[in-house]
Amino acid sequence: MLPPSPSDWLPQNHLAFFISDVVEEMDLSAFHGQYEEGDARGNQPFHPAMMLKILIYGYATGTFSSRRIAQKIEEDVAFRVLAAGNFPQHRTICDFRQEHLQKFVELFKQVVLIAKNSGLIKLGRVAIDGTKIKANASRHKAMSYDRMKQEEKRLESEIGELLKQAERTDRREDQEYGEENRGDEVPKELQRRESRLEKIREAKKRLEERQAEEDREKGRHEGDGGRPNGKKGQPFKKEFGQPREKAQDNFTDPESRIMKMGNGFEQSYNAQASVDEEHQVIVAVGVTNCAADSTQFIPMIEATEATAGELPQQVLADAGYRSETNFEQAESKSIDAVIALGREGKTDAAPISLSNPATLRMKEKLETAEGAAAYRRRKVIVEPVFGWIKGVLGFRQFSFRGLKKNNAEWHLVCLATNLRRMSRGMCQATA
Repeated sequence: MLPPSPSDWLPQNHLAFFISDVVEEMDLSAFHGQYEEGDARGNQPFHPAMMLKILIYGYATGTFSSRRIAQKIEEDVAFRVLAAGNFPQHRTICDFRQEHLQKFVELFKQVVLIAKNSGLIKLGRVAIDGTKIKANASRHKAMSYDRMKQEEKRLESEIGELLKQAERTDRREDQEYGEENRGDEVPKELQRRESRLEKIREAKKRLEERQAEEDREKGRHEGDGGRPNGKKGQPFKKEFGQPREKAQDNFTDPESRIMKMGNGFEQSYNAQASVDEEHQVIVAVGVTNCAADSTQFIPMIEATEATAGELPQQVLADAGYRSETNFEQAESKSIDAVIALGREGKTDAAPISLSNPATLRMKEKLETAEGAAAYRRRKVIVEPVFGWIKGVLGFRQFSFRGLKKNNAEWHLVCLATNLRRMSRGMCQATA
Protein backbone atom coordinates (compact mmCIF):
# COMPACT_ATOMS: atom_id res chain seq x y z
CA MET A 1 0.00 0.00 0.00
CA LEU A 2 3.00 2.35 0.44
CA PRO A 3 5.30 3.68 -2.31
CA PRO A 4 8.59 1.75 -2.69
CA SER A 5 10.57 4.91 -1.77
CA PRO A 6 9.73 7.82 0.59
CA SER A 7 10.77 10.24 -2.18
CA ASP A 8 7.74 9.06 -4.17
CA TRP A 9 5.54 10.71 -1.53
CA LEU A 10 6.74 14.16 -2.60
CA PRO A 11 5.94 15.97 -5.87
CA GLN A 12 8.82 16.26 -8.32
CA ASN A 13 9.07 20.05 -7.93
CA HIS A 14 9.22 19.92 -4.11
CA LEU A 15 11.60 22.34 -2.39
CA ALA A 16 13.42 19.45 -0.70
CA PHE A 17 14.57 18.05 -4.04
CA PHE A 18 15.74 21.47 -5.20
CA ILE A 19 17.78 22.06 -2.03
CA SER A 20 19.25 18.56 -2.33
CA ASP A 21 20.31 19.16 -5.94
CA VAL A 22 21.87 22.55 -5.13
CA VAL A 23 23.83 21.19 -2.15
CA GLU A 24 25.16 18.37 -4.33
CA GLU A 25 26.55 20.97 -6.75
CA MET A 26 28.22 23.07 -4.05
CA ASP A 27 31.89 22.97 -3.16
CA LEU A 28 31.83 21.45 0.33
CA SER A 29 35.56 20.83 0.66
CA ALA A 30 35.71 23.16 3.67
CA PHE A 31 33.22 20.94 5.49
CA HIS A 32 35.11 17.74 4.71
CA GLY A 33 38.46 18.99 5.98
CA GLN A 34 38.04 18.25 9.66
CA TYR A 35 36.75 14.71 8.99
CA GLU A 36 39.88 13.63 7.08
CA GLU A 37 41.91 12.63 10.14
CA GLY A 38 41.60 8.87 9.95
CA ASP A 39 40.47 6.77 12.90
CA ALA A 40 41.48 9.51 15.37
CA ARG A 41 38.24 11.28 14.71
CA GLY A 42 36.24 8.80 16.85
CA ASN A 43 32.74 7.76 15.79
CA GLN A 44 31.86 7.71 12.11
CA PRO A 45 30.38 11.16 11.37
CA PHE A 46 27.25 11.88 9.37
CA HIS A 47 27.93 13.05 5.83
CA PRO A 48 28.25 16.88 5.73
CA ALA A 49 26.05 17.13 2.61
CA MET A 50 23.20 15.34 4.39
CA MET A 51 23.56 17.53 7.47
CA LEU A 52 23.58 20.66 5.30
CA LYS A 53 20.45 19.57 3.47
CA ILE A 54 18.36 19.09 6.60
CA LEU A 55 19.74 22.27 8.20
CA ILE A 56 19.12 24.48 5.13
CA TYR A 57 15.69 22.94 4.55
CA GLY A 58 14.86 23.58 8.20
CA TYR A 59 15.73 27.28 7.89
CA ALA A 60 13.91 27.50 4.55
CA THR A 61 10.71 26.22 6.17
CA GLY A 62 10.88 28.11 9.46
CA THR A 63 12.39 25.35 11.63
CA PHE A 64 15.44 26.83 13.38
CA SER A 65 15.69 24.74 16.57
CA SER A 66 17.94 21.68 16.43
CA ARG A 67 15.41 19.80 18.59
CA ARG A 68 12.58 20.63 16.19
CA ILE A 69 14.71 19.56 13.20
CA ALA A 70 15.48 16.22 14.90
CA GLN A 71 11.78 15.75 15.57
CA LYS A 72 10.89 16.65 11.98
CA ILE A 73 13.29 13.98 10.67
CA GLU A 74 11.14 11.39 12.43
CA GLU A 75 7.75 12.86 11.46
CA ASP A 76 8.09 14.89 8.24
CA VAL A 77 8.46 13.15 4.87
CA ALA A 78 10.62 15.88 3.29
CA PHE A 79 13.06 15.84 6.20
CA ARG A 80 13.25 12.03 6.10
CA VAL A 81 13.98 12.09 2.38
CA LEU A 82 16.81 14.57 2.88
CA ALA A 83 18.16 12.64 5.88
CA ALA A 84 18.38 9.52 3.65
CA GLY A 85 17.59 7.07 6.43
CA ASN A 86 19.77 8.81 9.01
CA PHE A 87 18.45 10.08 12.34
CA PRO A 88 20.98 12.51 13.86
CA GLN A 89 20.17 13.62 17.38
CA HIS A 90 19.48 17.26 18.15
CA ARG A 91 22.87 17.64 19.85
CA THR A 92 24.60 16.40 16.69
CA ILE A 93 22.67 18.91 14.57
CA CYS A 94 23.41 21.71 17.03
CA ASP A 95 27.14 20.87 17.14
CA PHE A 96 27.35 20.69 13.33
CA ARG A 97 25.79 24.13 12.98
CA GLN A 98 28.03 25.55 15.71
CA GLU A 99 31.25 24.06 14.30
CA HIS A 100 30.60 25.10 10.69
CA LEU A 101 28.74 28.36 11.30
CA GLN A 102 31.31 30.64 9.63
CA LYS A 103 31.35 28.47 6.50
CA PHE A 104 27.79 29.57 5.67
CA VAL A 105 29.20 32.96 4.65
CA GLU A 106 31.00 31.28 1.76
CA LEU A 107 28.02 29.04 0.96
CA PHE A 108 25.85 32.14 0.64
CA LYS A 109 28.22 33.44 -2.04
CA GLN A 110 27.99 30.13 -3.90
CA VAL A 111 24.19 30.31 -3.93
CA VAL A 112 24.27 33.89 -5.25
CA LEU A 113 26.60 32.85 -8.09
CA ILE A 114 24.34 29.90 -8.94
CA ALA A 115 21.38 32.28 -9.12
CA LYS A 116 23.37 34.70 -11.27
CA ASN A 117 24.51 31.99 -13.69
CA SER A 118 20.88 30.82 -13.92
CA GLY A 119 19.73 34.29 -14.98
CA LEU A 120 17.83 35.00 -11.76
CA ILE A 121 20.07 37.98 -10.89
CA LYS A 122 20.55 40.88 -13.30
CA LEU A 123 22.05 43.58 -11.00
CA GLY A 124 20.24 46.23 -12.97
CA ARG A 125 18.56 47.54 -9.85
CA VAL A 126 18.98 46.53 -6.21
CA ALA A 127 17.37 47.84 -3.03
CA ILE A 128 19.20 48.03 0.30
CA ASP A 129 17.52 48.07 3.68
CA GLY A 130 17.99 46.95 7.27
CA THR A 131 15.75 45.31 9.82
CA LYS A 132 16.18 44.96 13.58
CA ILE A 133 16.36 41.37 14.84
CA LYS A 134 16.26 40.56 18.54
CA ALA A 135 19.48 39.35 20.11
CA ASN A 136 19.72 36.19 22.16
CA ALA A 137 19.74 38.35 25.28
CA SER A 138 17.28 40.21 27.47
CA ARG A 139 17.31 43.99 27.77
CA HIS A 140 16.70 43.45 31.49
CA LYS A 141 20.24 42.04 31.68
CA ALA A 142 21.65 45.43 30.65
CA MET A 143 22.85 48.16 33.00
CA SER A 144 23.73 51.82 32.47
CA TYR A 145 27.18 53.22 33.23
CA ASP A 146 25.77 55.40 36.02
CA ARG A 147 24.02 52.40 37.60
CA MET A 148 27.23 50.36 37.31
CA LYS A 149 29.14 52.95 39.33
CA GLN A 150 26.44 52.94 42.01
CA GLU A 151 26.31 49.14 42.13
CA GLU A 152 30.11 48.92 42.25
CA LYS A 153 30.24 51.15 45.35
CA ARG A 154 27.35 49.30 47.01
CA LEU A 155 28.86 45.87 46.39
CA GLU A 156 32.31 46.98 47.54
CA SER A 157 30.75 48.20 50.79
CA GLU A 158 28.74 44.98 51.27
CA ILE A 159 31.75 42.78 50.50
CA GLY A 160 33.83 44.70 53.01
CA GLU A 161 31.17 44.23 55.67
CA LEU A 162 30.84 40.52 54.87
CA LEU A 163 34.61 40.07 55.16
CA LYS A 164 34.58 41.72 58.57
CA GLN A 165 31.65 39.53 59.58
CA ALA A 166 33.52 36.43 58.38
CA GLU A 167 36.58 37.41 60.42
CA ARG A 168 34.46 37.89 63.56
CA THR A 169 32.81 34.51 62.94
CA ASP A 170 36.23 32.84 62.52
CA ARG A 171 37.52 34.24 65.80
CA ARG A 172 34.37 33.16 67.64
CA GLU A 173 34.51 29.63 66.17
CA ASP A 174 38.23 29.34 66.95
CA GLN A 175 37.44 30.01 70.58
CA GLU A 176 34.47 27.64 70.54
CA TYR A 177 35.81 24.72 68.43
CA GLY A 178 39.56 25.23 68.47
CA GLU A 179 41.97 26.53 65.87
CA GLU A 180 42.44 23.07 64.30
CA ASN A 181 39.01 23.37 62.59
CA ARG A 182 39.03 25.49 59.44
CA GLY A 183 35.95 27.70 59.38
CA ASP A 184 37.68 30.08 56.95
CA GLU A 185 35.69 29.20 53.82
CA VAL A 186 34.32 32.13 51.85
CA PRO A 187 30.59 32.48 52.57
CA LYS A 188 28.25 31.83 49.62
CA GLU A 189 26.78 35.31 49.98
CA LEU A 190 30.26 36.78 49.63
CA GLN A 191 30.93 34.64 46.55
CA ARG A 192 27.74 35.86 44.90
CA ARG A 193 28.55 39.51 45.52
CA GLU A 194 32.15 39.15 44.38
CA SER A 195 31.02 37.45 41.18
CA ARG A 196 28.51 40.21 40.44
CA LEU A 197 31.08 42.89 41.23
CA GLU A 198 33.50 41.26 38.77
CA LYS A 199 30.87 41.22 36.01
CA ILE A 200 30.02 44.88 36.61
CA ARG A 201 33.69 45.87 36.48
CA GLU A 202 34.11 43.94 33.21
CA ALA A 203 31.04 45.69 31.74
CA LYS A 204 32.36 49.09 32.89
CA LYS A 205 35.68 48.36 31.23
CA ARG A 206 33.93 47.43 27.95
CA LEU A 207 31.97 50.70 27.99
CA GLU A 208 35.09 52.73 28.72
CA GLU A 209 37.06 51.00 25.95
CA ARG A 210 34.18 51.54 23.52
CA GLN A 211 33.98 55.22 24.44
CA ALA A 212 37.75 55.65 24.15
CA GLU A 213 37.61 54.21 20.62
CA GLU A 214 34.79 56.60 19.69
CA ASP A 215 36.79 59.53 21.11
CA ARG A 216 39.85 58.56 19.06
CA GLU A 217 37.72 58.46 15.90
CA LYS A 218 36.64 62.04 16.69
CA GLY A 219 40.26 63.16 16.91
CA ARG A 220 40.62 63.15 20.70
CA HIS A 221 43.53 61.58 22.53
CA GLU A 222 44.44 60.51 26.02
CA GLY A 223 45.69 63.27 28.26
CA ASP A 224 44.00 66.10 26.35
CA GLY A 225 42.84 67.56 29.67
CA GLY A 226 39.25 67.52 28.56
CA ARG A 227 39.93 70.32 26.04
CA PRO A 228 40.56 70.39 22.26
CA ASN A 229 44.21 70.98 21.35
CA GLY A 230 45.39 70.70 24.90
CA LYS A 231 44.26 73.78 26.83
CA LYS A 232 42.68 75.71 23.94
CA GLY A 233 38.99 75.93 23.07
CA GLN A 234 35.88 75.03 24.99
CA PRO A 235 36.19 72.00 27.28
CA PHE A 236 34.61 68.71 26.27
CA LYS A 237 31.53 67.63 28.18
CA LYS A 238 33.37 64.59 29.55
CA GLU A 239 36.89 63.30 29.98
CA PHE A 240 38.53 61.10 27.37
CA GLY A 241 37.14 57.56 27.52
CA GLN A 242 34.38 58.44 29.98
CA PRO A 243 31.03 56.99 28.78
CA ARG A 244 27.74 58.82 29.02
CA GLU A 245 25.82 58.10 32.21
CA LYS A 246 23.04 56.40 30.19
CA ALA A 247 25.41 54.28 28.07
CA GLN A 248 24.48 50.63 28.56
CA ASP A 249 26.16 47.25 28.33
CA ASN A 250 24.49 43.85 28.32
CA PHE A 251 25.86 41.11 30.57
CA THR A 252 24.47 38.26 28.39
CA ASP A 253 25.54 39.50 24.93
CA PRO A 254 27.86 42.51 25.30
CA GLU A 255 28.03 43.06 21.52
CA SER A 256 24.25 43.57 21.16
CA ARG A 257 22.67 47.01 21.58
CA ILE A 258 19.36 48.46 22.70
CA MET A 259 17.42 49.33 19.53
CA LYS A 260 13.91 50.53 18.83
CA MET A 261 11.66 47.88 17.30
CA GLY A 262 7.98 47.73 16.48
CA ASN A 263 7.10 46.55 19.98
CA GLY A 264 9.41 48.93 21.86
CA PHE A 265 13.08 48.83 22.75
CA GLU A 266 14.88 45.47 22.70
CA GLN A 267 18.40 44.11 22.84
CA SER A 268 18.99 43.70 19.09
CA TYR A 269 21.19 43.67 16.01
CA ASN A 270 20.70 45.52 12.71
CA ALA A 271 20.52 42.97 9.86
CA GLN A 272 21.22 44.36 6.38
CA ALA A 273 20.28 42.99 2.95
CA SER A 274 20.79 43.99 -0.66
CA VAL A 275 18.05 42.54 -2.88
CA ASP A 276 18.06 42.23 -6.68
CA GLU A 277 14.89 43.39 -8.44
CA GLU A 278 14.61 40.58 -11.01
CA HIS A 279 13.49 37.74 -8.69
CA GLN A 280 14.02 39.32 -5.24
CA VAL A 281 17.15 37.26 -4.65
CA ILE A 282 19.31 38.55 -1.78
CA VAL A 283 22.74 39.36 -3.23
CA ALA A 284 24.54 40.63 -0.10
CA VAL A 285 23.94 40.62 3.64
CA GLY A 286 25.55 41.86 6.82
CA VAL A 287 24.91 42.40 10.51
CA THR A 288 25.92 45.39 12.61
CA ASN A 289 25.30 46.47 16.19
CA CYS A 290 24.77 50.07 15.09
CA ALA A 291 21.10 50.99 14.95
CA ALA A 292 21.64 53.62 12.23
CA ASP A 293 21.64 52.44 8.60
CA SER A 294 23.67 55.30 7.10
CA THR A 295 27.07 53.74 7.83
CA GLN A 296 26.08 50.55 5.99
CA PHE A 297 25.32 51.96 2.52
CA ILE A 298 28.82 51.74 1.03
CA PRO A 299 29.70 48.46 2.85
CA MET A 300 26.55 46.85 1.39
CA ILE A 301 27.41 48.05 -2.11
CA GLU A 302 30.93 46.66 -1.71
CA ALA A 303 29.51 43.40 -0.33
CA THR A 304 27.23 43.16 -3.38
CA GLU A 305 30.21 43.53 -5.70
CA ALA A 306 32.27 41.02 -3.72
CA THR A 307 29.47 38.44 -3.73
CA ALA A 308 28.00 38.87 -7.21
CA GLY A 309 31.19 39.89 -8.99
CA GLU A 310 30.02 43.29 -10.23
CA LEU A 311 28.43 46.52 -9.11
CA PRO A 312 24.69 47.10 -9.58
CA GLN A 313 23.63 49.76 -12.06
CA GLN A 314 21.15 51.41 -9.70
CA VAL A 315 20.78 51.27 -5.91
CA LEU A 316 17.63 52.26 -4.01
CA ALA A 317 17.53 53.06 -0.29
CA ASP A 318 15.30 54.91 2.16
CA ALA A 319 16.14 58.05 4.14
CA GLY A 320 18.00 56.05 6.78
CA TYR A 321 20.95 55.89 4.34
CA ARG A 322 20.97 59.62 3.60
CA SER A 323 24.32 61.35 4.00
CA GLU A 324 26.49 63.63 1.91
CA THR A 325 29.33 61.10 2.16
CA ASN A 326 27.16 58.27 0.81
CA PHE A 327 26.01 60.39 -2.12
CA GLU A 328 29.57 61.41 -2.98
CA GLN A 329 30.93 57.87 -2.81
CA ALA A 330 28.09 56.53 -4.96
CA GLU A 331 28.90 59.14 -7.58
CA SER A 332 32.60 58.27 -7.43
CA LYS A 333 31.71 54.62 -8.12
CA SER A 334 29.45 55.67 -11.04
CA ILE A 335 26.44 54.13 -9.30
CA ASP A 336 23.02 55.59 -9.92
CA ALA A 337 21.90 55.89 -6.29
CA VAL A 338 18.33 56.89 -5.51
CA ILE A 339 18.07 57.64 -1.78
CA ALA A 340 15.19 59.42 -0.08
CA LEU A 341 15.95 62.65 1.78
CA GLY A 342 13.07 62.28 4.22
CA ARG A 343 10.19 60.04 5.20
CA GLU A 344 7.70 59.32 2.45
CA GLY A 345 4.70 61.63 2.47
CA LYS A 346 6.50 64.25 4.61
CA THR A 347 6.79 67.67 2.96
CA ASP A 348 8.37 69.59 5.84
CA ALA A 349 11.93 68.38 5.23
CA ALA A 350 14.74 70.62 6.47
CA PRO A 351 16.36 72.88 3.84
CA ILE A 352 19.53 71.57 2.23
CA SER A 353 22.72 73.54 2.72
CA LEU A 354 24.67 74.73 -0.31
CA SER A 355 27.72 73.13 1.29
CA ASN A 356 26.21 69.71 0.47
CA PRO A 357 26.22 69.69 -3.36
CA ALA A 358 25.76 65.90 -3.65
CA THR A 359 22.61 66.13 -1.51
CA LEU A 360 21.30 68.93 -3.74
CA ARG A 361 21.88 66.74 -6.80
CA MET A 362 20.01 63.88 -5.12
CA LYS A 363 17.10 66.22 -4.41
CA GLU A 364 16.97 67.21 -8.06
CA LYS A 365 17.01 63.56 -9.12
CA LEU A 366 14.13 62.66 -6.80
CA GLU A 367 12.06 65.51 -8.19
CA THR A 368 12.25 64.09 -11.72
CA ALA A 369 9.63 61.63 -12.95
CA GLU A 370 12.30 58.95 -13.52
CA GLY A 371 13.81 59.35 -10.05
CA ALA A 372 10.45 59.27 -8.31
CA ALA A 373 9.35 56.20 -10.29
CA ALA A 374 12.61 54.40 -9.48
CA TYR A 375 12.31 55.11 -5.76
CA ARG A 376 8.76 53.77 -5.67
CA ARG A 377 10.17 50.38 -6.61
CA ARG A 378 12.22 50.21 -3.41
CA LYS A 379 9.53 48.98 -1.08
CA VAL A 380 8.31 46.23 -3.43
CA ILE A 381 11.83 44.86 -3.86
CA VAL A 382 13.34 44.65 -0.37
CA GLU A 383 10.51 44.94 2.15
CA PRO A 384 8.67 41.74 1.05
CA VAL A 385 11.92 39.82 1.68
CA PHE A 386 12.06 40.97 5.30
CA GLY A 387 8.33 40.31 5.60
CA TRP A 388 8.85 36.75 4.41
CA ILE A 389 11.80 36.08 6.72
CA LYS A 390 10.16 37.51 9.84
CA GLY A 391 6.45 37.01 9.14
CA VAL A 392 6.31 33.71 7.26
CA LEU A 393 9.44 31.86 8.37
CA GLY A 394 9.22 33.43 11.82
CA PHE A 395 12.89 34.33 12.17
CA ARG A 396 12.73 37.19 14.69
CA GLN A 397 15.56 36.33 17.07
CA PHE A 398 19.13 35.17 16.59
CA SER A 399 20.14 31.80 18.01
CA PHE A 400 23.68 32.81 18.95
CA ARG A 401 25.48 35.53 20.89
CA GLY A 402 28.09 37.81 19.44
CA LEU A 403 28.29 39.83 16.24
CA LYS A 404 30.38 37.35 14.24
CA LYS A 405 28.18 34.34 14.96
CA ASN A 406 24.95 36.22 14.28
CA ASN A 407 26.37 37.53 11.02
CA ALA A 408 27.01 33.93 9.98
CA GLU A 409 23.51 32.83 10.98
CA TRP A 410 22.02 35.73 9.00
CA HIS A 411 23.92 34.41 5.96
CA LEU A 412 22.33 31.00 6.60
CA VAL A 413 18.85 32.51 6.89
CA CYS A 414 19.24 34.48 3.66
CA LEU A 415 20.84 31.50 1.90
CA ALA A 416 17.79 29.38 2.72
CA THR A 417 15.43 32.20 1.72
CA ASN A 418 17.23 32.54 -1.61
CA LEU A 419 16.83 28.85 -2.35
CA ARG A 420 13.07 29.17 -1.87
CA ARG A 421 12.99 32.10 -4.31
CA MET A 422 15.26 30.32 -6.76
CA SER A 423 13.15 27.16 -6.67
CA ARG A 424 10.12 29.13 -7.81
CA GLY A 425 12.08 31.23 -10.30
CA MET A 426 13.63 28.21 -12.00
CA CYS A 427 10.27 26.43 -12.15
CA GLN A 428 8.76 29.47 -13.86
CA ALA A 429 11.70 29.69 -16.27
CA THR A 430 11.29 26.07 -17.35
CA ALA A 431 7.47 26.14 -17.47
